[in-house]
Amino acid sequence: MNALLSVSDKTGIVELAQALHAQGIKLLSTGGTAKLLADKGLPVTEVAEMTGFPEMLDGRVKTLHPRVHGGLLARRDVPAHMAALAEHAIDTIDVLVVNLYPFESTVAKAGCTLEDAIENIDIGGPAMVRSAAKNWKDVAVLTDASQYATVIDELKAAGRVSDKTKLGLSIAAFNRISQYDGAISDYLSAIQIGDTVPAGDAAPTLDLFPGQSNGRFVKVQDLRYGENSHQSAALYRDLYPEPGSLVTAKQLQGKELSYNNIADADAAWECVKGFNTPACVIVKHANPCGVAVGANALETYSKAFQTDPTSAFGGIIALNTELDEAAAQQIAKQFVEVLMAPSFTPEALAVFKTKVNVRILQIDLPKGGATDWDNGRNAMDMKRIGSGILLQTADNHALALSDLRVVTTKQPTAEEMNDLLFAWKVAKFVKSNAIVFCKGGMTMGVGAGQMSRLDSARIASIKAGHANLSLAGTVVASDAFFPFRDGLDVVVDAGATCVIQPGGSMRDDEVIAAANERGVAMVFSGVRHFRH
Repeated sequence: MNALLSVSDKTGIVELAQALHAQGIKLLSTGGTAKLLADKGLPVTEVAEMTGFPEMLDGRVKTLHPRVHGGLLARRDVPAHMAALAEHAIDTIDVLVVNLYPFESTVAKAGCTLEDAIENIDIGGPAMVRSAAKNWKDVAVLTDASQYATVIDELKAAGRVSDKTKLGLSIAAFNRISQYDGAISDYLSAIQIGDTVPAGDAAPTLDLFPGQSNGRFVKVQDLRYGENSHQSAALYRDLYPEPGSLVTAKQLQGKELSYNNIADADAAWECVKGFNTPACVIVKHANPCGVAVGANALETYSKAFQTDPTSAFGGIIALNTELDEAAAQQIAKQFVEVLMAPSFTPEALAVFKTKVNVRILQIDLPKGGATDWDNGRNAMDMKRIGSGILLQTADNHALALSDLRVVTTKQPTAEEMNDLLFAWKVAKFVKSNAIVFCKGGMTMGVGAGQMSRLDSARIASIKAGHANLSLAGTVVASDAFFPFRDGLDVVVDAGATCVIQPGGSMRDDEVIAAANERGVAMVFSGVRHFRH
């Protein structure tokens, strides 16, 4: 048996080569890999010696040769194939170990030149991988160091790699080639080509949206069903998921997550991770029904729950701080579908031991706080439409106190300013049209997803009444401008004393005049947060 090893990432390659050699498998290799193995005392034959043809063109041509591809592609069960190999004195290659030039990491570097990008496009590697993967019954093709241990174990146990493993390796190999080619296509089709071709020794200007978008997602699991029981569904993650995103969560207990659980959990987690102080978000049907900040997990949860206890029933709860026993005991009093936090004390987990259906997810927080979260969120949001997709940059806009513009005679107090920023952060995650009443670092009433902003304002005040919360002295956030003064009148009648909205309406002057007439403060953010 023969194994050809040619890797860019040398992780684990020496140990694999030693295991192959111990099984009596002859080692073939190229360039740097061959030198490494030889330096470790392993007998290795350079591919150039096997082919009788030296590497050339700065290494661009070394494995593109019939002795390589004939050895990979020949079917052992076809006499004519084996006869052709014998006629030309070509040996079979039974194990191929290849990982590709680091194109993805190269183009991810700031200032990557077009020349560097092009030189990191692997040609021979993908060609060999495709040949081996096509002939999977006869060739085990390894494209990632995580696969080495399985192959070593099977060789030690049976002297061969099982067909099941070889087919799995073949599928993984074709997936890797697809991912690799997709990354190359994304990069090259994003290059702006004007009257002249970009210089190779300079970083080209890249379009935010490439000429072809190649989605690369890896299946995490099949789901029991989709939004409804008659729909099939599965969960996929990005090929390279952001640390701390929902798909990196570790489930500590509970039933399998459903499609709706995952969608709601993502909405809750995306919202709560935007706060630098301890915070809790309760989501129901993709909308926050209660959000609060406080000194600890118990305080934040208690305040968030007060907003809308009715909607919180069967909701999704996310905290950005450790869940301790006191908060766990309070949360356990209600019916909760999913509970998320960066960490849980042993005592908190013990509280839920008898509530086996509660899904508990632990998601690590990165260092740096909410600013890093905002910068690290998915660069693109995607929405599927009939026979197409809509792509947009993520709504990562973070509003600072210095961005606010007071447009009324009355000025907000310092306390109101803090609540305005809090309300604005919540409104970003409420389905449009969104109206959010807040006070003292907690939501007091949330109106979401109405066709009329006026109706959202009315619903928010109605919900506050049902929760026995007074809206006197609250601030209000509106995710988009008030087109008429009627929406403003509703929130002021309910008790609001300060309003934040984007501004930009043809009737801004009319709405500002109404605010002055009613004696309330109004602040313009200059940016809206539609969420459809």
